[in-house]
Amino acid sequence: MQVNAVSCVAMFSARLPTIFKVCAVILAGCATASCSRHDGGEGAKIRLSIATGDTGGVYYPYGGGVAKVISEHLPNVEATAEVTAASVMNLRLLRDRNADLAFTTGDTLADAVEGRGVFQDGKLPIQSLASLYKNYTQIVTLASSGIHGLKDLKGKVVSTGTAGSGSEVTAFRILEAAGIDPQTGIRRQRLGVAQAVDALKDGKIDAFFWSAGLPTPAVLDLAHSPGVRIRMLSNADVLPGLHRRYNPSLYTKGVVAKETYPGLEQDVPVVSVANILAVHESMPEDLAFNITRILFERQPELASIHPEAKNLTLESAIEGSPAPFHPGAIRYYKEKNVWRE
Repeated sequence: MQVNAVSCVAMFSARLPTIFKVCAVILAGCATASCSRHDGGEGAKIRLSIATGDTGGVYYPYGGGVAKVISEHLPNVEATAEVTAASVMNLRLLRDRNADLAFTTGDTLADAVEGRGVFQDGKLPIQSLASLYKNYTQIVTLASSGIHGLKDLKGKVVSTGTAGSGSEVTAFRILEAAGIDPQTGIRRQRLGVAQAVDALKDGKIDAFFWSAGLPTPAVLDLAHSPGVRIRMLSNADVLPGLHRRYNPSLYTKGVVAKETYPGLEQDVPVVSVANILAVHESMPEDLAFNITRILFERQPELASIHPEAKNLTLESAIEGSPAPFHPGAIRYYKEKNVWRE
């Protein structure tokens, strides 16, 4: 199937707020990494697949921006942003060489490289290019719900995010730290953010977890819906429990400012986790170097696609990753005099 840039814009423009409209470079016949290798011959195109997330989150528009700057500014390289179930799925796609770059949360990446949790079948050979921005654990309900804190979620219908997402991993851990069994303490749904927004408006769920950058397009759409007033639950008080059980560097305190979404009455302290752009360790060093270089050289362009790209700095890019950095990325950071051995 062939999809051009014009049809891509038409397809997604109705689903994302104006500021987030973006079209990844869609390549005819290149949906997996089976066509991400050299097609053969000198000067042949390298085609890259970028595993992102739900169209209603941040990974997809940000990943579309990364695909755009790679395709436009790296000679003989074209990239595609793929819709996925996010972190867990993305890392498995990297492992199986069905994606070339992947967005992932730091806690899910830690499990992957250490062979824990859903990755108990073996450690994954994954490396980092950059820590891009922070995810904020957004637990969203309606102001009319009577739900004011984590404890109020007991017995309620709650979406913890799609199966195979970093949101689900983080949601389970936060619920456990709050003394709620995620399997039996709530009536659990596993919805993507767009589906969770619709279900909340229709009264089919009471609340949903979504771990993402700010603002999340689907949550922003919800907050702008006529007759809807959202409430976001504070959850940073579970950090001591998370730090006792997991690497303390994985989870930090973040704040969702009240100006982020219409209807918030005050700033909301939440659990925060880094988002990493990851690759398979077998990626050629020069390619990893050039992708890393393009991220910084074209940062203003990325920031025009999604504001979270404004948070990408040379100093923050090398912080917060539980995986080793790719040698190509290290070479770039050394050239910029920010790498610390």
